Amino acid sequence: MGLMSPLDVKAISVKFATLEPLLDERARRLWAATEARAIGWGGVSRVAEATGLSRVTIRAGLNELHSGSALSAPEESLGRARKPGGGRKPLTEHDPKLLRALETLVDPVTRGDPMSPLRWTCKSAAKLASELRASGHPASERSINRLLHDLGYSLQSNRKTIDGGDHPDRDAQFQYINRRVKAFQKQGQPVVSVDTKKKELVGQFRNGGQEWQPKGRPERVKVHDFAEKHLGKVIPYGVYDQTANNGWVGVGVDHDTAEFAVETLRRWWSEMGGRVYPAATKLLITADGGGSNGSRCRLWKVELQKLSDEIGLRISVCHFPPGTSKWNKIEHRMFCQITKNWRGRPLVSREVVVNLIGHAKTKEGLSIRSELDANGYPLGREITDAQMDGLSIKQDKFHGEWNYTILPKAKNG
Repeated sequence: MGLMSPLDVKAISVKFATLEPLLDERARRLWAATEARAIGWGGVSRVAEATGLSRVTIRAGLNELHSGSALSAPEESLGRARKPGGGRKPLTEHDPKLLRALETLVDPVTRGDPMSPLRWTCKSAAKLASELRASGHPASERSINRLLHDLGYSLQSNRKTIDGGDHPDRDAQFQYINRRVKAFQKQGQPVVSVDTKKKELVGQFRNGGQEWQPKGRPERVKVHDFAEKHLGKVIPYGVYDQTANNGWVGVGVDHDTAEFAVETLRRWWSEMGGRVYPAATKLLITADGGGSNGSRCRLWKVELQKLSDEIGLRISVCHFPPGTSKWNKIEHRMFCQITKNWRGRPLVSREVVVNLIGHAKTKEGLSIRSELDANGYPLGREITDAQMDGLSIKQDKFHGEWNYTILPKAKNG
């Protein structure tokens, strides 16, 4: 016989709940043993799980059935039950200090609200049992498991719930960005979200996800993910138009620098933005607080000044507070669609990367254009104080380090 399904276990549990009030201790043992024998291999564990009876009790019933003693018992013993309070006493009665000792071991690593009805431990039952035995409180691993559940503990993994909420103006900045975006859109001015997507290995490497293939013929990829010198990695930097629902992705092959980020913005404006917004006088960019387009990156501001001078637009920037990058719209409006489009497909060449990005679409009308950027963007470019002083930059009254506008010099002087 095979293993039982959860429904079979539930059926036994229902039967036991119905019959238990009518059975004495011996009848319960024999009934459970009969069910376990009918199941076959694994029956003892399954019945124990369904009824709460111990495996020792069920095995004792099986021994009685096997030896025939269940049917040959003296007539006067049939129906006789153990007196109330009979049987082996709980560990906590033999060792009244056991629970206190157990909670003392668990408490230093307890997480969360101590008043919560659910508490949890990251120490294994085996380790707790070993430490208890060493301190003079013998108990098995199984007993520790049972006691911990009785005390309201359970094993749990970490959960990602803390999202940069420690800054006091986190929500206020979100509201500020929202107001700025709506104001720009109402005036018909462009609003873009920018960010760098995860770097990707180029070559016959495994890519997460699944794709339809002939049965038994999966795409063959390399076992180890060691970058190939002649292909290396690609760096997709994206510009997402929040109003037009379209985007541009520059696929870099050198370094993720602010110079590369602004060059991608320049190409977006030349190929897409300037054609969609021919009468634009200003541009709003929403960006993360770190990385190549970070709020503290001097090179980012210097390169934006060059772009502003070239295209003649006032460029306003609003940065998301630290630790909140996932709220940037490009993440869940564009980058996730790119990932879906190439899931399960090795990115065997730079051309494949560009084409897969450019063919990512949605039912809502998202369209993306992509282009390879083979230029070099060296690291370590230093920006002097004199260069910073030469910027035509205006900081907003609310968190000027996050919100600022760069004015084109040609129109400012």
